[in-house]
Amino acid sequence: MVDADQTFVIVGGGLAGAKAAETLRAEGFTGRVILICDERDHPYERPPLSKGYLLGKEERDSVFVHEPSWYARNDIELHLGQTVAAVDREAKSVRFGEDGTVVRYDKLLLATGAEPRRLDIPGTDLAGVHHLRRLAHAERLKGVLGSLGRDNGHIVIAGAGWIGLEVAAAAREYGAEVTVVEPEPTPLHGVLGPELGQIFAELHREHGVRFHFGARLTEITGQDGVVLAARTDDGEEHLAHDVLAAIGAAPRTGLAEAAGLEIADRAQGGGIVVDARLRTSDPDIYAAGDVASFHHALFGSRLRVEHWANALNGGPAAARAMLGQEIAYDRVPYFFSDQYDLGMEYSGWAPPGSYDQVVIRGDAGKREFIAFWLKEGRVLAGMNVNVWDVTDPIQQLIRTRARVDTEALADPHVALDSLVP
Repeated sequence: MVDADQTFVIVGGGLAGAKAAETLRAEGFTGRVILICDERDHPYERPPLSKGYLLGKEERDSVFVHEPSWYARNDIELHLGQTVAAVDREAKSVRFGEDGTVVRYDKLLLATGAEPRRLDIPGTDLAGVHHLRRLAHAERLKGVLGSLGRDNGHIVIAGAGWIGLEVAAAAREYGAEVTVVEPEPTPLHGVLGPELGQIFAELHREHGVRFHFGARLTEITGQDGVVLAARTDDGEEHLAHDVLAAIGAAPRTGLAEAAGLEIADRAQGGGIVVDARLRTSDPDIYAAGDVASFHHALFGSRLRVEHWANALNGGPAAARAMLGQEIAYDRVPYFFSDQYDLGMEYSGWAPPGSYDQVVIRGDAGKREFIAFWLKEGRVLAGMNVNVWDVTDPIQQLIRTRARVDTEALADPHVALDSLVP
């Protein structure tokens, strides 16, 4: 039973943390809610940082989860620009890193997110080397891309994942020259496999992006603190005025590790181990968003999902669990991307090696299609490209785990809903 004298502390002021605070109040919790954010900006959503905001199509204020006055109106104690130095599980308290303030909790939610992986090569201290994770990063990169476009400048992007490709698309729209260096043979290889990755390579090449596959950056060279070129392990050198490291993100588990909470193996994506209720190995501590690693019964594997929908849904689910409600977090992973005139949505989980067939429904050449990844006739994942309002039936096909008629699945004239048992 939750009473008004209880204190719930949320560490992490991203989307998961902000939506958890919102849910606590919406569910009638009247105790203290303390939200601790290590950034000075109010909680915001991250997708616009590599999409609309980076392109200058969305205003800065549009990225925030709530307007600033919302927190005070809902009696949320918001601490901006504050870090948590330690969690004392025995005393059930957290200690602030700035002034040593100690706050006791009844329930604690860790929504500490992830941080960009760094290039461990010479030259990363140069001024023109960038990452994209925070609003401040996007503000800086937005100005850089504008300048590169005006001056016919070059940016080298290390990594052909979602962030790397979205920034490449933005850079080309600004008019900058773009080279993407990627160790795998296709973009998005770890997510889509070679079959669909090639479609994104062709899309970007048509817009003037140069790819250098099968290589990694080994050095960024410069003079007087300014980037001049980027070198790869096969001896190539690429002209560069700026470099973006887009080689993935690592879960911010340091606080949890120091507190002795169970952490998933790196081979499983790392992260804080949670159960179906998003509860950690400590029954009074929960985790949600990018940092949480949960076993997904549908896929028979432990997953750590870094996408927007996981934060949007995971934060509220954790909040309800903290209130004692029976929840089972089993959302089908979902994400979306916009690149040039291509819009896509992906549902499910099907890394290379997990599937034995890819079925295409529609016209891949025109980039108007749905791709399905199957294992033994069962749909593991689906991606709709410039085809809309099909996410629900795709997710239903994944959830049912039923065998499907692959000929009917590939036929655009057969309604997807009709294939759901």
